[in-house]
Amino acid sequence: MLSPKESNGPMDADEMFKTVDMWFRSFKNSTVGGQIRIVAAIGFSIVILFFLLGSGGTPPSPGSGEGFLRKRDRGDEGLMEATEALESRKTPDNLAPEVLVALPFMLYLVGLVAIGGLAFAGWLANWVLMKDEGDEKMREVSDAIREGAAGFLSTQYASIFRLAGVVLVGLFFMYIFREPPKNLPQVSSTRMALCVVISFAMGCILSGIAGYVGMWVAVRSNVRVASAACRSYSEAVAVGLRAGGFSGVLVVSMVLLGIISLLFGVRLLVPAALHQLPFLLVGYGFGASFVALFAQLGGGIYTKAADVGADMVGKVESDIPEDDPRNPAVIADLVGDNVGDCAGRGADLFESIAGEILAAMILGGTLSQKLPADAASGYVLFPLAIHAMDIIVSGIGILVTEAPNVKNVDPMEVLKSGYKVSVGLAAIGIVILCRMLLYTSAFPYAWIYFAICGLVGLGTAFLFILVTQYYTDFNFYPVKMIAQASITGHGTNVIAGMSVGMRAAAAPMFIIGVALLTSYKTGMAAFGGQWPSAGLFGTAVATMGMLSTVVFVLAMDVFGPITDNAGGIVEMSEQPEHVRDITDSLDAVGNTTKAITKGFSVGSASLACFLLFSAFLDEVSELAGEPVGGIDISVPEVFLGGLAGATLVFYFSGQCMTAVGSAAQEVVNNVRAQFRERPGIMDRTQKPDYASCVSIVTQAALREMVAPGLVAVCVPLSVGLFFRFTSSSLDRCLAAKAVASFLMFATASGVLLAIFLNTAGGAWDNAKKYIEQGVHGGKGSQAHKAAVTGDTVGDPCKDTAGPSLHVLIKLLSTITLVCSPMFVVH
Repeated sequence: MLSPKESNGPMDADEMFKTVDMWFRSFKNSTVGGQIRIVAAIGFSIVILFFLLGSGGTPPSPGSGEGFLRKRDRGDEGLMEATEALESRKTPDNLAPEVLVALPFMLYLVGLVAIGGLAFAGWLANWVLMKDEGDEKMREVSDAIREGAAGFLSTQYASIFRLAGVVLVGLFFMYIFREPPKNLPQVSSTRMALCVVISFAMGCILSGIAGYVGMWVAVRSNVRVASAACRSYSEAVAVGLRAGGFSGVLVVSMVLLGIISLLFGVRLLVPAALHQLPFLLVGYGFGASFVALFAQLGGGIYTKAADVGADMVGKVESDIPEDDPRNPAVIADLVGDNVGDCAGRGADLFESIAGEILAAMILGGTLSQKLPADAASGYVLFPLAIHAMDIIVSGIGILVTEAPNVKNVDPMEVLKSGYKVSVGLAAIGIVILCRMLLYTSAFPYAWIYFAICGLVGLGTAFLFILVTQYYTDFNFYPVKMIAQASITGHGTNVIAGMSVGMRAAAAPMFIIGVALLTSYKTGMAAFGGQWPSAGLFGTAVATMGMLSTVVFVLAMDVFGPITDNAGGIVEMSEQPEHVRDITDSLDAVGNTTKAITKGFSVGSASLACFLLFSAFLDEVSELAGEPVGGIDISVPEVFLGGLAGATLVFYFSGQCMTAVGSAAQEVVNNVRAQFRERPGIMDRTQKPDYASCVSIVTQAALREMVAPGLVAVCVPLSVGLFFRFTSSSLDRCLAAKAVASFLMFATASGVLLAIFLNTAGGAWDNAKKYIEQGVHGGKGSQAHKAAVTGDTVGDPCKDTAGPSLHVLIKLLSTITLVCSPMFVVH
């Protein structure tokens, strides 16, 4: 009689996954497979892209009047052009309603890729969850982490969605009293308001789901990485990266599906053409930013309050190792890695991608109205197609990444090898997509210019990774300098770390400046320099190029907290020293990958804010019926608006740091009290009360996250309303100009401060880990204690204030765009 495995019946799901995975590993481990896997991946990607995108790029015949958009008089409708073109643009009052046609087939193809991305994310999750969970001690620690993370996020998201409900009602009433936009005169204010609040609600819900589900898998992956480290180094790397890959694929797929669903849904309320639809979805980006701000704030406060409290009493006062089971705050610390770095960063990148896609679609729609009808849909759908490609190329990069099972292999180089595969495929994909979607017979070479813009953005992302690695990896001079400064004491360690963070701001800003100017000038040249909107679209294409491998970047980011948790589980379950050595090396790389993602987020945020700033000026011009013109900071109101923006960045960061400090003090007092009241903890005859620390940090984080979040939402609105009612008698747009100055100053200062905080914190952390490898006396030495102080100072910088600034500067851009009717006198 045949056993189940020998039977000829259909395989169940688990057996099918095991078979596929066995085939894949056999291919990779073979001699031939090792030589041709990169070539095969590139060829497969090209075939898939041609198959999926080829039919979407087929233009209709020029005289048919059919295709993506019916032919019509393009001089009398469309979204507002760039500010420079507004004076020559006229919109008649008697514009006929738009004749609707079916949305392009390309939109369905992108949707299919996004659905395939969800299926691939499910496969990754299943592959990880099929791994062994280790022994009973490992499972006990892991269960405590899961329980703490799930409890906190459930309470946190309930609070966030209550606040979002208040904002949703406010948005509805603001838009219901707004006059219909001149480019959509057939749309009632009620329908416009419904579009905004529906897109806002969709952004909130999907951002929350992306963060929560990513955390759900992460807290089940950490113990599997710990168990894999007991068997081999290469398996631990594979499990950690694929667990992170799940979050990356899930986030991008959900962003795409959310936008595509809204494009179809909004047309049921508003009879608009494709190029007009993206502007009706700005609430989507605002909703995602709103949830991301509070998720990042609450998670960041939680993780660093627990971490600081655990380090100050455990390492410095009690001289016990990191993640020692005798430390009462250790479980809260491990929970914080998930709610802050996994859920918080997932929500952060969700809103980054959503905002940048919508801004690029708006600019593409504006530019498309100057071009022949055969090019219209391609310019609008290009951002969606780029991220569909990202799912494919990053998925391939994740699958081909495998560490050799030998000693002394730098895990960062292993991750970079997979990232390079994704970058190479993305470069090919960008060129293909530009040819497919941006080609027009009237300007046959324009697509080449935009392809160059996309490659500039892709190169910018890679340079950001190299620069961040240089300043935060202990294989390079800056971190070694901080470690050297630790020999002479705590103060010199802090001074060295601050100097590294300050110097680190120069290179990224130079890269951003070169990328921005190059892409703008190249985009302008695509059409002979006659349309400023072409330059803006070139910048949008560069931003999309930078984000074209965001799935892999997010996978590397989530790899960090998962391996950090794995190290804690190994320590608490008292595994052999060689296992801890593996998780320590992965954890050190995880600090670098987290810093890389933060640098990546700052770079993409700066480019996105430039696009959203342009969209804000266009919307104000539309509302006022006249061009805004330049933003003159010699006007007192405009200058004061700018100062308010810069001030908000520093005040908000101070609030974040204060919140961490206040919560950490509660943790420190609790841990000291437990050591005092339970003297048997140190000799392991008594167990610490982990739950009390988890409860303290949960309550403190939920309490402390509210004030900074409300300040971030209310201040830009207050600035605009103040100048509208006090200084708009002579200039109807003066309040809007003050808000524009607010955005410029806040973005510039926010980007610089975020780079400083992120880099200094990451460098301090890795300087400590460098000393823990035995340098300058190793663990327990005076240099190590000084490095722990630096790490403690850097914790709220790199994991609370810095990441929250990424969200803040994008939230300011989206909230002012959505609320722009409040700043113009009618």
